[in-house]
Amino acid sequence: VADTPGHVQYTRNMVTGASTANLAIILVDARQGVIQQTRRHAYIASLLRIPHLVLCVNKMDLIGYDEKICNHIKQEFSAFAAGLGIQDVTFIPISALKGDNIVEKSDTMAWYFGPPLLRHLEDVYIDNDRNLSDPRFPVQYVIRPHRDEYHDFRGFAGQVVGGIFHKGDPVMVLPSGKTSRIADIHTYEGSIDQAFTPMSATLLLEDDIDISRGDMLVKPGNVPHLTQDFEAMVCWMSEQPLRKGIKYGLKHTTRSARCMIKDIQHRINIDTLEPEAGIEQLGLNDIARLSIKTNVPLAFDAYARNRYTGGFILIDEATNTTLAAGMICEPVPPPPQPEFEGYQI
Repeated sequence: VADTPGHVQYTRNMVTGASTANLAIILVDARQGVIQQTRRHAYIASLLRIPHLVLCVNKMDLIGYDEKICNHIKQEFSAFAAGLGIQDVTFIPISALKGDNIVEKSDTMAWYFGPPLLRHLEDVYIDNDRNLSDPRFPVQYVIRPHRDEYHDFRGFAGQVVGGIFHKGDPVMVLPSGKTSRIADIHTYEGSIDQAFTPMSATLLLEDDIDISRGDMLVKPGNVPHLTQDFEAMVCWMSEQPLRKGIKYGLKHTTRSARCMIKDIQHRINIDTLEPEAGIEQLGLNDIARLSIKTNVPLAFDAYARNRYTGGFILIDEATNTTLAAGMICEPVPPPPQPEFEGYQI
């Protein structure tokens, strides 16, 4: 559970606290309704792809538990959330002071037929939030025991961040493109037949191929994007401004790289949520879309598809300070090339 402040100057705290959340609770004052801060919170929740959203209309006791006011807030926020692509929104009228609809159903709001907040949090189903379609296994550590009985043991330890891996499955190593099959899967409990997200495991391969920390094991028929150039939405977290052409350290899954900011496509006005073009630098708490080039190819999915393989951080190489959190955008395919069949010169 992360309690993040809602003021605009603490945007970086919100991004950090919400980056791994499955559910976000947004509080609305029933007397004020949907305000700029509410929209900003919802935008950040959509940017971070938080799959479940709860809008708690608080201080219902101060408006006499009026159903019409609550329904108006619900309709206004629903329209805004739909524009952001937020699909799962639950509305719960509450009074934190009086305890209405917090733990138990409130007798003062008989018109509300949903569960209280605590029961909803306990019952919300999050298993479907995991990406079980795209097998992804970033290698964190290569295990080579220095004991005679394990002389030939070579395992690749890490966390499954997408999909399912079975014994005997063919796998491809990125970025090298070499292939093999899974000979065995180990956990602290011993050998198992399959590993799925978000399990930590050690994979053993049939072939002795070159694999090191930062490589990613995937299925040959289901590979992520592999490139040095991409665009991403970035929240800048440093008082030191970001400028085009500056080089930073980049941490993506278990791979460390260096990168350069090629361009600032636009910055998001955090109050109006409109893009602003022609930006030369970013300041603390700014959110913008950047074009980035890395010194090595990265194997990634769009953040909207996989929050683990689509997220990264930027690092100050001199101080090792985290400067920004980034969410990789879906690459835009190049336009089709014209065909010149039948032409003679």
